This record gives sequence, structure tokens and C-alpha cells, in this order.
Amino acid sequence: MSDTVVITRPRAQAEGLARAVAALGRKPVLLPLLEISQLGDTAALEDTLDGLAGYALVAFVSPNAIDAAFTHIERWPDGVAIAVVGEGSRAALAAHGLTDANTTIISPRDPTRSDSENLLQAIDLAALHGKRVLIVRGQSGRELMADGFRAAGASVTTCAAYRRSVPALTPALAATLAELLAAQHDWIITSSEALRGLMALVRQLGSEEAVAKMQQQHLIVPHARIAETANTLGLTRLTLTGSGDECLLAALQSQE
Repeated sequence: MSDTVVITRPRAQAEGLARAVAALGRKPVLLPLLEISQLGDTAALEDTLDGLAGYALVAFVSPNAIDAAFTHIERWPDGVAIAVVGEGSRAALAAHGLTDANTTIISPRDPTRSDSENLLQAIDLAALHGKRVLIVRGQSGRELMADGFRAAGASVTTCAAYRRSVPALTPALAATLAELLAAQHDWIITSSEALRGLMALVRQLGSEEAVAKMQQQHLIVPHARIAETANTLGLTRLTLTGSGDECLLAALQSQE
């Protein structure tokens, strides 16, 4: 195993982790597998966020959703609870001044199961009956969270705050992938969508050997759902950690 650690987060969220990886004496390589971009038209987003005070709960599906929304939020309204799926989102909220000390923030009880299913289990759904819930996410996403709130009798609004896409396989990206696949590394994968995109890019290289080499790489993943996605794609060399950078870094140290 080389000392290289491939970090696949969107670039804006990868640099802090890259510095921490370097502090461990490892070599971080940034390979963003999801491109995050602003909406072309933010009128609907701004209109929804202007009415935040009318919701009992606002659920953010990711740090990207938080950062995109807070470009349009001057002050968080009193009494409106927040739900997030992981420690990365808690850190994003803290960067905007919201912590457990001044806001009700709900997240999954088990940090290794940071997903919509376990977030719903951590929420008092019965208390949301007849109340309004807002879900802030990308332009597409799973409906499980919204369905869970609706089943509890809540009135649910979903709102897109950003766009995400897998990068195109440019000659430069193809060369980078080929170079990375020439040896075995640790890959930090924090999104099922990004992992599916990675495998699609590897297949576009046009070589079964490239696919086989990717399937031999060691993945470090923070969520059980990502591990399940990896297994369906033939990637079985996995380390499942808890949510948050500290858990990812601890897993890297355990590989030494």
C-alpha cells in the first residue's frame, strides 16, 4: 500500500481534510468526484428561505445544502429546529454560527449510520403531525426523508439549493485515474453518488483491467449505505468508520 490517500469530496470541502492527512505523514491527492455549482435561478430558493420562521423543522441533506442556503440566510429564526445527517453538516452549521448551544440540532444517534433512515429514527415524528417541514437539498435526491415526514402527518416542502454532477472524463482526468489505478491506495469516499460516478468514469477508460484495479483499491467510507453501494459495485476492501473527519483520520492511522 502506498502512502497516497485519494480524497474524493467536492474540492471546497476537501482541503481541510487534505491538510489533516498530510499532517499524518500521508500524501493527499484531491480527486473531486462531484462538482457542486450554484443554481441558475435562485428566486424559488430565496422565496422559500424567506419563510423559514413558518417551519417547525428544517432538514439539510448535506454540508453543501447548508452552505448554499446560508448565502441567502441572514439570521436563523428562533424556535426552528434543524435536522442533519452527519458530523460534517454539524461542522458546516457551526461555521455559520449554529450549534447545540443556541439551536436545536438533531442528527442520527449512531455516527456509523449517518443517513436519512437513522435521522428519522432520531426525530420525534409524532410531534411534527400537522406541522410544516422543509428539506433543503440538491436538485435531485432520495425521497425517503420526505416520505417519512409525510407518513408522520407533516406538511413537507423540498427545496433545491445547488446542483451537483459527476465531472466529464477529460484527457487530464483519464490520465489521473490511470496513474492512481497503477498502484493500491487508500480512497476516502463520502458519497454513494460519487462512488457510482467514479466507477462510471473508470469504465469509460475502456479497460476491464482498469475496473479490476479499481475493485482492488481500499475504500474508507463513513456510512453503511456507501459500503453497501461499494459491495454492489464489486468493491469489497472496505473500512467503515463513523461520520466526521476524526473518524476518517483514525481509520487511516489504523492502516499504518
